[in-house]
Amino acid sequence: MAGGGGLGKVKAGSRPPWVGLAAAVWVQVAAGSAYVFPLYSHAVKEALGYNQKALTMLGVANDVGENVGLVPGVLANRLPPWLILLIGSACAFFGFGTVWLAVTKTVAMPYWVLCIALCVGTNSSAWLGTAALVTNMRNFPLSRGTVAGLIKGYVAVSAAVYTETFNGMLNNSPTNLLLLLALGIPVACVVVMYFVRPCTPSLDEDNATEHSHFVFTQVSSVVLGVYLMVATILGDTLNLSATITYLLFGIMILLLLSPLAIPIKMTLYPSKPKEEKASALLVPSYSTDSLSGADQENGEPLLCGTSATFVPGNNDSDETDLDVLLAEGEGAVNLKKRKGPRRGDDFTFAEALVKADFWLLFIVYFCGVGTGVTALNNLAQIGTSVGANDTTVLLCLFGFCNFVGRILGGSISEYFVRTRMLPRPFWMMCTQIIMVVTFLLFATGLHSLIYVSTTLLGICYGVQFAVMIPTVSELFGLKDFGLMYNFMLMVNPIGAFFFSALLAGYVYDKEAERQNPGVLDPSNCFGPDCFRLTFYVCAMVCCCGTLICLVFIARIKPVYQMLYASGSFRHPLTAAAVLME
Repeated sequence: MAGGGGLGKVKAGSRPPWVGLAAAVWVQVAAGSAYVFPLYSHAVKEALGYNQKALTMLGVANDVGENVGLVPGVLANRLPPWLILLIGSACAFFGFGTVWLAVTKTVAMPYWVLCIALCVGTNSSAWLGTAALVTNMRNFPLSRGTVAGLIKGYVAVSAAVYTETFNGMLNNSPTNLLLLLALGIPVACVVVMYFVRPCTPSLDEDNATEHSHFVFTQVSSVVLGVYLMVATILGDTLNLSATITYLLFGIMILLLLSPLAIPIKMTLYPSKPKEEKASALLVPSYSTDSLSGADQENGEPLLCGTSATFVPGNNDSDETDLDVLLAEGEGAVNLKKRKGPRRGDDFTFAEALVKADFWLLFIVYFCGVGTGVTALNNLAQIGTSVGANDTTVLLCLFGFCNFVGRILGGSISEYFVRTRMLPRPFWMMCTQIIMVVTFLLFATGLHSLIYVSTTLLGICYGVQFAVMIPTVSELFGLKDFGLMYNFMLMVNPIGAFFFSALLAGYVYDKEAERQNPGVLDPSNCFGPDCFRLTFYVCAMVCCCGTLICLVFIARIKPVYQMLYASGSFRHPLTAAAVLME
């Protein structure tokens, strides 16, 4: 099956991308292992005798592993997706297997070994997520926001999937959950890795059938999320029999399989082929290392390079409205005299690093997600401190709302960017304003507000993810997208280190010592003062993020007007060629 080049043969046809998307659902559900840290963190704390600060540092290791994906980002252009998935499976097996050995006290391990093991285990998420996201973004280049929302949405709902499995099938056993992570993730990836593969991308922007397929996938994912939320609450509040528990689990599996209905339908009821109108569409450029040589062997390249798409010739004296937008977006620099890529072109990672917009997006994303991950890592202790002892419901609520935020963030930003040319980071700014209010609600320490605060935080947290991904691809292209995307994800461990480990863990332990004088290393803290200062700092950071986002939006607005002037994503050079015909 291998073609020439690093990624193997590109699969032709309209059905394979949808099979790959359905397979990516299972990959992304498996990739949510980092979200279930609160389910077994208490067991780690008790079994190994750690204090809150030590446990918080484990949470940082959890986030570092999940989000430091520079290596899979680099290899995404050099290795086939199945091999990246295989490496991720190995990380899960050895990492979570080691943690399981430590928690069950099968093997005594020092603290630093446990940190490394947890980091390796959750790093499987980076490998799995990179393979699924990069492959599907390239397979559906004209629906980036929708695809990003779906792919990352299933990662968010994976927390509820694991929670439902934890409550129903694993009898609330943290050790069984760790064993499932060590064995279940590799099995799931091996089963579906053949189907996550590069395919001929869909280039028909007016394809109503494709739109209906995306709507079906979104609706089925929302149904799954609602079902998991209801099933988790029922299982937590009622004493369900084993038969009902297995029935609920079986329905969950069927809902996870629902995206397969699309390729099945396409097989049973094939549509008539349409003429491709690809000459005016953006098709991101890839190096010969990025795609298979199969296309070159056939003499029909899958994706045309941007440099070959349009070269200004005898039209130098003509200035179009598009040229004006380009000049405004690039600081009044003439398009034809500007060397190197412009925003909207395909950047290399090194070229993107020297752009101010790249770092503005990084800072804005840091302010939103870096603070949000602090609440997620300490969600169990936050709930306990205000009297919500059943933290499983809180985790499930956060996971569901995170999922809803990702679906809504991808879909709403896609709609407004096409109809109003509204830059996607506008929604990051809106949600960070809401996060300021949310952190202030958390700071009150009222039991009656904990569920409302968790709901708002989950939605806002999810929107940040769903908006950042297509924004990176639109401003800097898909050539090194995997590396840029994983670089952006580094804000999670950075935020967790500063806001969770250094701040939240310190404040929590100090308040616990104050509440328990004379007790050596008190492990429990109760009351609003356990996290109040932490939430005030997080609210201030989100205020700063909102202001920076305003500057960022003002800078990139002309770029979005250029890219979406026709109502669909078009590369600036390609669109200019069409205008000059």
